[in-house]
Amino acid sequence: MTKLINFSIETEAEKSADFRRVLWTGEHTQLVIMTIPVGGEIGAETHPDNDQILTIVGGTGEATVSGNKKQIASGDLVVVPAGQHHNFVNTGPNPLVLYTVYGPPDHADGAVHKTKEEADRLEEEGKDEPPQ
Repeated sequence: MTKLINFSIETEAEKSADFRRVLWTGEHTQLVIMTIPVGGEIGAETHPDNDQILTIVGGTGEATVSGNKKQIASGDLVVVPAGQHHNFVNTGPNPLVLYTVYGPPDHADGAVHKTKEEADRLEEEGKDEPPQ
C-alpha cells in the first residue's frame, strides 16, 4: 500500500525561514518550498531540462520569465517551461514564500539550504544533485 503524503504549505513555511527546502522527491517530480527574504531573489537562472510550477503562498514580488515581468502575490501561480530564463524577486515588506514543483527533480533529496549563498555554493560544488 502506498503511503499518503500530505503537507500544509503554511505550516511548512512557518517551520523555518530556509531559502530552499526539499519537501518531497519522486521519480518524475520534486516539491520544494522557498522563503525569499525582504530585498532578496531566487537569482536569474535557466533550467534546460526542468519544467517548474511556482505557487506564491505569502508575500509579494516580481516574476520575470523570458523577459516578461509580472507582479505576484499570495495565490498566484507561475509556470516556467524548461529552457526559459527566469527570476523571482521579493519586492514586499515581508518574506516571499512559495513552493515549486520541478519536473524532473532538480535538487538533492532532502536538501535544506539556509541561504541563497549556501544554495549557490553547494550547487557549484556539485553537492546539490538530484537523485539518478
